[in-house]
Amino acid sequence: MKKALLMAAALLLAPLTVSAVEYKEGVHYTVINDGPGTAKPEITEFFSFYCPHCFNFSKTVVPKILAEKPEGVAFNQAHVDFIGKEMGVEMSRAFAVAHQLNVDEKMDAALFSAIHEKKQHFTSRDDVRALFVANGVDGKAFDAAADSFMVKAQMAKMKRDTENAKISGVPAIVVNGKYRVETGAIKSYDELLDIAYYLAKKQ
Repeated sequence: MKKALLMAAALLLAPLTVSAVEYKEGVHYTVINDGPGTAKPEITEFFSFYCPHCFNFSKTVVPKILAEKPEGVAFNQAHVDFIGKEMGVEMSRAFAVAHQLNVDEKMDAALFSAIHEKKQHFTSRDDVRALFVANGVDGKAFDAAADSFMVKAQMAKMKRDTENAKISGVPAIVVNGKYRVETGAIKSYDELLDIAYYLAKKQ
């Protein structure tokens, strides 16, 4: 009898335990856009190739997001240009070029590795171009893409989105173009993802 009463009590308390995980505006996330947000649920990571935390994030957390994100939720990335001085802009260009040439997965890894593992010092667009060529990208294709309207448009959008979301440090997560996850309130990357998935469902 006593055992049955304990089981009944546990069942009654279970819903309370589940609903206790309630993320709060102003603590766990900030509303950055009073509008309706994106048409479809999406999680966007803002990052920089120069950021060591972003390098670690790319190896440990991004693969987890791609494998575990809820069905119907898109994952995007946006490079910020406020780290690395003038080369920050060139790295944003490199990210956009890689995307336009469909070599983003290969070149993202190559750029991160060159900076953080090989300690390569980039001083100009020519240095970035040389890395693309070393990884099998035709130099003329790089040049054409680097000055193309599509790359310039993507760079402008990433800069605009960074400013609109008031991103001051990376990696940072914005959900549905409406919510910025507040990393100061989280204890782990797992909690960061839980908040992101929670916000994606608020659409």
